[in-house]
Amino acid sequence: MEEDYMPGLGTIINALAIIVAGCVGIGCQRILTPAIQKNVLQAIGISVIFVGVTGTIANSLLYQHGQFNTQGSIASIISLALGVALGTWWDLDGKFNRFGIWLRHKVNRDHDSHFIDGFITASLTVIIGAMGIVGAFQDGLDHNLTTLITKAIIDFITVAMMSVTFGVGPLFSAFPLAIYQLTMTYLAVILKPLLSATMITGISLVGSIIITCIGLNLAFDTKIKVANYVPALIVVVLYLALWPL
Repeated sequence: MEEDYMPGLGTIINALAIIVAGCVGIGCQRILTPAIQKNVLQAIGISVIFVGVTGTIANSLLYQHGQFNTQGSIASIISLALGVALGTWWDLDGKFNRFGIWLRHKVNRDHDSHFIDGFITASLTVIIGAMGIVGAFQDGLDHNLTTLITKAIIDFITVAMMSVTFGVGPLFSAFPLAIYQLTMTYLAVILKPLLSATMITGISLVGSIIITCIGLNLAFDTKIKVANYVPALIVVVLYLALWPL
């Protein structure tokens, strides 16, 4: 049976959960009033902030010799600063928006003002983070689906609630998620020997901080261009290759 295992099964389950969640959320739009939708979106934002903050603490706080210490502060600051500089230079946020506009046109949603916001917010929420990276690696190397199935449950709830407010846009986040996580899974065997435990911790730390920014946008309607921060996930790997934690 082990020979018959198909790498990427966890991601397929994750993507299908998002598509179903989008349909469920759209179906609930008529039931929930705009006031309820706004409050639900804020609740999701606060929950995402909680996930980001707890992930940041989990990857930065150490208990050694009877006292608490932190790690990765300088690495995360430098990585985020250089990463957002690169992301702004490459205009990743603009490219993401233009892709959203193209996708909105392809699915005949040109008059849907919430489509792009929903697609981008949901895509960044379900893609960025430690669970997707670690889960994809576990799927590819150990055929362990536990992390990605847990993530699928979380993404189902998140996307369902987002779809109540944003409509069909969040549903399409399943496609960039599938491309990203399948790529990580099938490159796992090649990348795993190159990534130290410290590098994976760094990716998780920076990813958790970026997730917190997503939550701030959702809960408080801030305008952080989160897509521009994505290169920080690569910068932190290069930084820690030279200066480990």
